[in-house]
Amino acid sequence: QVHLVESGGGSVQAGGSLRLSCAASGNIVSTSCMGWFRQAPGFEREGVATIDSDGKISYADSVKGRFSISQDNDKRTLSLTMNSLKPEDTAMYYCATGDFADGGYCYTEAQSEFDYWGQGIQVTVSS
Repeated sequence: QVHLVESGGGSVQAGGSLRLSCAASGNIVSTSCMGWFRQAPGFEREGVATIDSDGKISYADSVKGRFSISQDNDKRTLSLTMNSLKPEDTAMYYCATGDFADGGYCYTEAQSEFDYWGQGIQVTVSS
């Protein structure tokens, strides 16, 4: 069992920045993949950024160059730094993790492979 707690959301004007954090506890294994996902009302949940057990990172095309994912060495703190925010970034953001020991590829399109999810945190970007 893994517990994820997100923090750092809020409201910001377009062009501004926010930093989200995710604290993980419980059975974090060496093969864990962690990532950020988001869902806006009326839209499907989409992957934003992921980082695998070796530190390899993937980003959605829509955020590449603006967002940055990072993870502490203990793999229990995940962060998402969001710069140059746009109104279309407005969504509920979720931290997630899963054990990819079966050979699954940790990237933004792999959300079905994530087993544990945080409660979500709102990010609102105004024009």
